[in-house]
Amino acid sequence: MPLGRLRVAAWTSALAALLVAVCTAGAALGTIHIPPRFVVASALNAAGIDTGVAVPDPYPFVVVHLRLPRIVLGAVVGAGLASAGTVMQGFFRNPMADPAIIGVSSGAAAGAVVVIAAGLALPFGLPAAAFCGALLAGFGVYAIATEGGRTPVATLLLAGVAVQTFLGAVVSFLLVRTDQHSLREAIVWLMGSLRDTYWHEVTLALPVVLAGIIVLLAYARDLNVLLLSEEDAHALGIEVERTKRVLLAVSAIVTAACVAYVGVIGFVGLVVPHVMRLLVGPDHRILLPTSALAGGVFLVAVDTFARLGAAGLPVGVVTAFVGAPFFLYLLRKREVHEL
Repeated sequence: MPLGRLRVAAWTSALAALLVAVCTAGAALGTIHIPPRFVVASALNAAGIDTGVAVPDPYPFVVVHLRLPRIVLGAVVGAGLASAGTVMQGFFRNPMADPAIIGVSSGAAAGAVVVIAAGLALPFGLPAAAFCGALLAGFGVYAIATEGGRTPVATLLLAGVAVQTFLGAVVSFLLVRTDQHSLREAIVWLMGSLRDTYWHEVTLALPVVLAGIIVLLAYARDLNVLLLSEEDAHALGIEVERTKRVLLAVSAIVTAACVAYVGVIGFVGLVVPHVMRLLVGPDHRILLPTSALAGGVFLVAVDTFARLGAAGLPVGVVTAFVGAPFFLYLLRKREVHEL
C-alpha cells in the first residue's frame, strides 16, 4: 500500500475508533448511568443485530430514543461543518476562513428568525426556513461576486462580509421587534443547540451531509492544486471556475443542512480543520476525511459536556468557550500560518 494511503487509513481508523468511543461514552453518561456494554447492545439490537444480551429497562429506550439521536446528529453536524471549513480554508488560502464566510450561517439565522418573529407555519417548520435562508445567502454571495463567468476569491470574500453584515442587521431588527416568547426561542436557536433531537432529523440531515462530503473528497486533488494559484491550476488542466462553483455550492449545501437543525454553532469549522492541518499536513486527500471525523468527535464530546453541565448551556456557547481560547493559544504560539 502506498505511504499516502497508509497514512489516510491509519488516521481515519484511529479517529473513527475515537468517534465510536466518544459516542458510546456520551450515550452512557447522564442522569441514568448506563454501562457501555448495554449501550452497545441496545444500539445493535435496535439496528436488527441480535446480540443475545438481555438489556434491562429502561436502558434501551433511553439509549435509542433519547440519547442516540442527539449524539448521531451531533456527529453528522460536526463532520459537515469541519468538512466545509476545511474546503473554505483551502479555497480562500486563509486559515481564518470558515463556513460562515460566504454568508450561509447568517442566511440561516435570518430565515429562522423571520419564521419565529412572524409566527409562520411552514412545511418542516423552522429547519426548512433556515435551510432556504442559508442557500439563498450562499448562492446570493456567489452571484454578486461573479462577473463575466469568473468569481475572484477576493470579491467573493468581500461580498460574503457585506451580506453577513446586512443579514446580521436584519436579525437584530427582528429580535428588537419581536415579543418576549419569540425572542427567547430565537436566541436559543441562534446560540446553537442539539436538544430535542429526533431520528427523523438525523435521516434528513445525514444523506445531504454524507453526499456532500463524498463530493468534496472527489475534488480533494483539485483543491490541492488550487492552493498553488488559479493560473497554475489552469495550466495543470483543472477547470478552475467549474471547480470553484462545485466547491462553493456543495460547502453551502452541507453547511445549510447542518445549521438548519441545530442553529448557529461556531468554531467547529474554524478550529478543527486548522488543528488537523497541523497534525496531518495540508494534503486535502488526508485532511478532508480526518477533519470530518475529528469534527464529529469534537462536537459530540462538547455536547456531552454541555448536556451534563449543571447550567445546561447550548452547545454553541460551549464550542465558543472552548474554541476561542484554544485558537488564541495557537495564535500566541504562532501555529497559524498562511496556507
